Amino acid sequence: MVASTAIAVPPLGEYPQPRARFRWREPSVLPGFGLTLGFTLTYLSLIVLLPLAALVLKSLELSWDQMWEAATSARALAAYRLSFGAALLAGIVNLFFGVLVAWVLVRYHFPFKRLIDGLVDLPFALPTAVAGIALATLYAPNGWVGSLLDPLGIKVAYTPSGVVIALIFIGLPFVVRTVQPVLQDLNKDVEEAAASLGAGRWQTFRRIIFPSIMPAALTGFALAFARALGEYGSVIFIAGNLPMKSEIAPLLIIIKLEQYDYAGAATIGVTMLIVSFLLLLPINILQRWTRQRAGEN
Repeated sequence: MVASTAIAVPPLGEYPQPRARFRWREPSVLPGFGLTLGFTLTYLSLIVLLPLAALVLKSLELSWDQMWEAATSARALAAYRLSFGAALLAGIVNLFFGVLVAWVLVRYHFPFKRLIDGLVDLPFALPTAVAGIALATLYAPNGWVGSLLDPLGIKVAYTPSGVVIALIFIGLPFVVRTVQPVLQDLNKDVEEAAASLGAGRWQTFRRIIFPSIMPAALTGFALAFARALGEYGSVIFIAGNLPMKSEIAPLLIIIKLEQYDYAGAATIGVTMLIVSFLLLLPINILQRWTRQRAGEN
């Protein structure tokens, strides 16, 4: 007679879990991690880090008092307010209408859909100076649209409103092209299942569609905002470039360069760089948080 041996089995959930270890390199099908990492770091250093370092070093040719005076002069502060305020407003407008345009292009079928889809990319291909001239001609007091707005007391060209219009024009494709692929990959069966369970259209959009497209929409907003901050060609023709009123920060940098004040121009550039980073950082954090939350759901 063989004696049975009892084996103590720990309750469920008390098994020792493997300790997570940090991996410098994740397993990959393709070899060459060291080579590709070295190429990546070298490329980023040459294209991004070295120019930024040169910009900072050029600004350090001034004393701290001179740097503070150049970065916080009344003219510079007015240019900052217009550049960052117009870029933020244009980004918000593009966030709303970009999602709407992407939704229409993905979910509906109508005549000339391919043509309209191609027109979305036109601001990418159109030279910025040509876009600025076209917008200034259109919204000038004697232009097609400006002649209709002028009797109502609404002026767009040669005002800060013209700056916002130009930034909306060049930033819309960023939101549309980032949201459009996500909408195309979104499974309609989930929406139909939600509808069959009694969810309304608003509930379906808020619970299913919105969390799925939010990370892409934030990415498009960040790209449009970043592009608008450095936009120059399409803005100067419609802005009027009046100091303290419709003068953007990139134009002020060009003026400093034409006056051979290279250190002053670098100081304004560094200031814009720091503020842009501080504004884009929370956007990236929010984008990552929404992506993680969408994955959990």
